[in-house]
Amino acid sequence: MKLLAAFMIVAAVGCVPSAAPLKGVPAPDRSLPSLSLKPGHRHLVFKWEYQEGDIAARGDGSVRTAAPDSARLDFFLGGGLGAGAAVLIGDSLRSHHAELARRYIPPSPMMWAALGRLAIPALPDTVVRIDGDLLRADFGSPVQWRVGIRGDTLVELQHISGGKITESLTRGANGVFTYDAPGARRRLELTFLRDQPGSFDASIWSL
Repeated sequence: MKLLAAFMIVAAVGCVPSAAPLKGVPAPDRSLPSLSLKPGHRHLVFKWEYQEGDIAARGDGSVRTAAPDSARLDFFLGGGLGAGAAVLIGDSLRSHHAELARRYIPPSPMMWAALGRLAIPALPDTVVRIDGDLLRADFGSPVQWRVGIRGDTLVELQHISGGKITESLTRGANGVFTYDAPGARRRLELTFLRDQPGSFDASIWSL
């Protein structure tokens, strides 16, 4: 049994991709565009698909945001089989089912990245390069975070540990964001359908 567990750990580690050297040419200005929530209150509607190993689920959801750093997430399981909610304020996630929420909802930097906000720890030794129409930046020495920006939009965030990409959040076509944690065989895909101004009561932050 111990041998099998060790094999499974090695196999999981083997699935984690290495972080290649940062692409592009040095940027003349190392400053990054402001990557924050849109001002005021917003209401976003999405559909989601989740996979962890052989387990899969899908459904609908919504996010209500209040700048600069508050979001209420509601998830509804397909077929009306269940629902859940969580409140993300800064890097603090609250839910009536906190353990489940932390399992199914990406860590706060990744979730914020899906909403357009860059919220990673402050780190020294930032390297910024230009790769075509992308601005890429590495944070930390050794590198801990890698960011991809197109115009004023965050399109990619990678968490790097020991030279490996342990987690990533990427923006694809048609508003599709994909969170991957390959070592845990965990994947969440969010397809945003609507993003519009919202008006909601302060009670939504109470969970």
